[in-house]
Amino acid sequence: MRYFYYEKVAEEANIPQNKLDELMKVIRQEFPTDDMMFELHLLRVCMSIRDHHVSMDEALRLEKAA
Repeated sequence: MRYFYYEKVAEEANIPQNKLDELMKVIRQEFPTDDMMFELHLLRVCMSIRDHHVSMDEALRLEKAA
């Protein structure tokens, strides 16, 4: 089951697939069994990048530190 359409937002943010995959891997570690929270968190990170609140590098650094 899908909860959020994060791919569209990632596309709007011009996030390359390899970077999206890296974000997904890091966020999945935080939510290994909760698909809804995984997708919600990924959506929110993509929105932050799209809206220029953080850069891709900052987002990865912040997620890895969490």
